Amino acid sequence: MNDLIIDATTSKIFLTLIKNNKNIYTSKHENSKNNFDKLVILIQDLLDKSKMLTKNLNRIYVNRGPGSFAGVRGSISVAKGFHVSENIDLYCFSFLDFIHITKAAKNQIIKNSSLISQFHNIKYDKIPELCKKHKIKKNLIKPLYLS
Repeated sequence: MNDLIIDATTSKIFLTLIKNNKNIYTSKHENSKNNFDKLVILIQDLLDKSKMLTKNLNRIYVNRGPGSFAGVRGSISVAKGFHVSENIDLYCFSFLDFIHITKAAKNQIIKNSSLISQFHNIKYDKIPELCKKHKIKKNLIKPLYLS
């Protein structure tokens, strides 16, 4: 299986490609309007680096927030585009799905997304197994935007 993880909720855009369940490729970019405009190109660069074609992707995992409105919106739009055009399974996750904290702490994080890193140390290559473990549903998108 080949998995792409997209996270544009913070000050950086993180892309992780897990090829054949073992080889991991990553890239990190400034979270800026310019990079949102060329997110597909950044993904294609990562695929080229790993010598993989888009049609060989099996699943895309995109962080739905909380975090940057533009980052969440842009990354979900790109992921949905790949989903529709290449029939790639799409999973939307939040780090809040994977950590066990009180409802009050979750609400505090939703109000200030920079706090989330204080509550977890999850690595991106673990996202597919965490989504499976926590029964994240395929093709279900419910973004957590900050206003």
